[in-house]
Amino acid sequence: MKHETEEISKQNRTPETWHGKRYYSLDAYFKNTFGHKLNKIAINAGFTCPNRDGTLDTRGCIFCSEGGSGDFAVSFPSIETDAPYVAYFQSYTGTYAPIERLESIYEQALSNAHVVGISIATRPDCLSDEVIALLGQLKARYPHKFLWVELGLQTIHEETTHYIRRGYELACFTRGIHALAGLEIPVIVHVILGLPGESETMMLETVDYLNTLPISGIKLQLLHVLRGTDLATDYEKGLFPVLSMEEYLHILMNCIEHLSPETVIHRVTGDGPKDLLIAPIWSSHKKKVLNALHHQMKLTNSYQGKHWKGTISHASGTSNAL
Repeated sequence: MKHETEEISKQNRTPETWHGKRYYSLDAYFKNTFGHKLNKIAINAGFTCPNRDGTLDTRGCIFCSEGGSGDFAVSFPSIETDAPYVAYFQSYTGTYAPIERLESIYEQALSNAHVVGISIATRPDCLSDEVIALLGQLKARYPHKFLWVELGLQTIHEETTHYIRRGYELACFTRGIHALAGLEIPVIVHVILGLPGESETMMLETVDYLNTLPISGIKLQLLHVLRGTDLATDYEKGLFPVLSMEEYLHILMNCIEHLSPETVIHRVTGDGPKDLLIAPIWSSHKKKVLNALHHQMKLTNSYQGKHWKGTISHASGTSNAL
């Protein structure tokens, strides 16, 4: 395995240590940076979302559960652990509150001795100048901890974004990326593979577009159909199919091969709550999916950046991702 990893690194100048994987995973990043594995604890800090409170809509995005995509999140700040961890503000929109409340919540997390950094899931239309300024101040205030922002793009295609009720235009997302990059705040982008009406070519176009932006990480998420969502209603009407595991792995590997090797891959699948998951049921066996992905990538000599046409930004070939 060591020889194969070195060969992949030589071929496309990827980070030298991917810890046996054929892509630059978040786990590898943590081990390379901190010398050990880190847990990322999902937090519900009591936020809401402009897609739910009536500002844009009251129904949320078409795929989003009642938990605001934070179905495994724990209430903030009731976290009891002595191990170092990343505080992940996952539920709903993590910058959608008065600035004083945001500062108080982020400060409480960053000042915790066990928190090595925070990751804030939000929307680009909820990144006001005031919020951007606060994030910059916190970054300077806690130089020994990190601050990431996670943005839910899902797709670059306008027709799909209208269907899923995302509620903002691509230009808004791009402005948000550049505003955060100007403060050297890393951005992780969420992309959903298998959205209704999207071809493999369309999904690859989303990845190719992200390669042109100063992003640090990406989450490649399988589309889940969850109970209580409008997506579930459309699925039960037979309006769209879900991907089989074989179809998903093929598309996923293609996306990974097109992705810049400097981008840290935070997720390659997903595990929706079993009590809510309608389809695809195979996705509930996460370990099986990951094993199949790693086996297939090795079998076909697939690796991150294999079909990427960009250039590494640092001569050392190491990632500036996070």
